Amino acid sequence: MMHLVFFGPPGAGKGTQAQKIVSDFGIPQISTGEILRAAIASGSPLGKLAGPLMAAGKLVPDELVIGIVQERLKEADCANGFLLDGFPRTIPQADALDAALQKLGKKIEHVVSLEVPDSVIHERMKGRGRADDSPETVQKRLDVFRQQTAPLKAHYEKLGLLRTVNGVGTLEEIAAGIRKSIGR
Repeated sequence: MMHLVFFGPPGAGKGTQAQKIVSDFGIPQISTGEILRAAIASGSPLGKLAGPLMAAGKLVPDELVIGIVQERLKEADCANGFLLDGFPRTIPQADALDAALQKLGKKIEHVVSLEVPDSVIHERMKGRGRADDSPETVQKRLDVFRQQTAPLKAHYEKLGLLRTVNGVGTLEEIAAGIRKSIGR
């Protein structure tokens, strides 16, 4: 079993690297960003709440995201592990995740932090072509990340779970760094 969290600013490459890891290890990727974008596209009640917040570069409230993740972790494909991409983003979300996993008899084994300079992130985001990736929105998301999400590094480091990986390089170099950091 493998229970991973991928951590890093928007555009750090979490989703790209997650695809490789889930393929290699046969575990599902749980991307809150993808779940939320699908909800927005479908016009669901969650999408109507999340859409304006995401467009403004703000985080979706903890209670909404926590509920989404808790439900997803109960699905059968998570029985042998999972990779969380984009969650948790705050210490209250991390605490809620730990409580939900404890009820399921599971715990996070590794938190992989992809380290990428802001200048590289801005360049990467230009090429994605998403509506929520304007330079202003990207900078706002980086600022929000630093204020609200970055404290998770110290939280997970204190728990002995943080694995820091250079997120700049070829896809293969970064993937090798991740595998080494988690002992695989």
